[in-house]
Amino acid sequence: MTAYKKYFITLALVWVGCIVLFLLVYLFLLSPQAVAMSRVEQNFAQAKHTYETALLASRPETKTKLAEELGQLRDQLGDFVTEFDDSSNLTFDIGRIASEKQLGSFAVKTVDKRKNTSSNDNEHLLENKVQISFEGSFTQFAAFLNALERHHPVLFVDSFKIVRSLQERSPHKVDMDIAVFVRRRQES
Repeated sequence: MTAYKKYFITLALVWVGCIVLFLLVYLFLLSPQAVAMSRVEQNFAQAKHTYETALLASRPETKTKLAEELGQLRDQLGDFVTEFDDSSNLTFDIGRIASEKQLGSFAVKTVDKRKNTSSNDNEHLLENKVQISFEGSFTQFAAFLNALERHHPVLFVDSFKIVRSLQERSPHKVDMDIAVFVRRRQES
């Protein structure tokens, strides 16, 4: 029985030694190679993607398609941005809309532009702010707001405040802050 016991202990020690040896080989040789291999595969996939993108971009039909998309995006930008020279007409446009909606005690005030340029880090766009105050019914306010939303270029209503009139048929006092994007004047 002791011979079998010695045999099994020797066999177990050989197996444990082999497992420890294989584990050390895996940890110090195979695992770092697997990590390096995955890095090389990632670099290869990225280089392959860059190559395929460059190959696709070099085709004339791709250049034509990208030029068309760029033109469409510039047209869409025109819906949201006004030219610097046209920004002075903005208050007149708003005043015209207000007179069409028959708003009372209408006043427009442009906010100081120097404050806007310091807070805006965009080198191509400037945000002009306009403060509007008027008196009118809720229906007139809704019609005026709808007309502003349909204005070209788009006017963004930052905030508004309606103070309800205490008298039953009197118009309500409305204060609005409006923003519009203006393309900066390019220095020649």
